[in-house]
Amino acid sequence: MGALLVAVLVCMAALLLDHLVGEPRRGHPVVIFGHCATWLERRLNSTPGSGGFPKGCLATLILVLPLVSLAALIVWLLPAPWSWLLEAVGLWLVLSLRGLAEHGLTVAEALEQQDLATAREQVGRIVSRQTDQLDETGVATAATESMLENGADAVFASLFWYLVAGLPGIVLHRAVNTLDAMWGYRNGRFLYFGRCAARLDDVLNWLPARLTALGYAIVGHFRPAIECWRRQAPDWDSPNGGPVMAAGAGALGVSLGGATRYDTGLKQRPVLGAGPAASAATVHGSIRLVRRSVALWLLVMVLGALAWELVLW
Repeated sequence: MGALLVAVLVCMAALLLDHLVGEPRRGHPVVIFGHCATWLERRLNSTPGSGGFPKGCLATLILVLPLVSLAALIVWLLPAPWSWLLEAVGLWLVLSLRGLAEHGLTVAEALEQQDLATAREQVGRIVSRQTDQLDETGVATAATESMLENGADAVFASLFWYLVAGLPGIVLHRAVNTLDAMWGYRNGRFLYFGRCAARLDDVLNWLPARLTALGYAIVGHFRPAIECWRRQAPDWDSPNGGPVMAAGAGALGVSLGGATRYDTGLKQRPVLGAGPAASAATVHGSIRLVRRSVALWLLVMVLGALAWELVLW
């Protein structure tokens, strides 16, 4: 059995584990890593803005390099099929397809029950913006954007980097992506300290984000998705979030973006997509879009691996 087919089977096993088990409720490695990152940041960046770019680079290196090296060493020392099992478990731990859907569904169900207070509380768990003053459209917009963007960051990018670089690849991506989520804010504390992690995350997610956007277009409304991606994504401040959310909004036939209040103040964001404002149905639609996109690319991987096996045979 070739290496590519083994890798695809590992991806399928990890997705199955995620579907059956979901995320670990306690002792999640990403949560533990986040605690370590918080501890180190408080020491290197104790006074807001004092850390600067060099200390941010040092902190990123200290947190990421040992983990990637350890993952590479373990895979090198561990024989098959034990290494395959470890990779499947490792990939399962960084995937979040079921967890993402569960978070989105809690928001959609609260909106459907016209329980705006609960909807605000639930969406506040998955977005960084202020949610206490959001109306129903604002809550649905925030939840939909989170589903679309995390479909790229928390699901597809992990599968992509596993196929590219195995267990070290997914450790590298998840560690950097976590640091970007924690430090990648353009405020006084993290503007320079978090820049290294943010730029590295941009590089690692550049191709996965565009493949995700293409997947959204294929399984959704193709022509509007491609047109929104082409016209609207360049105006978005994130080089990877723009294509993903513009294509996702076009694929869903809905309008996203617009003014949003963060802790740093009101931010005027471009409108993405075309169509009516977001609603509870839009959140459900975004969850289906992510799932269908993952299924699409998994099918592509399976067919590609089988074709490669035939070539080798």
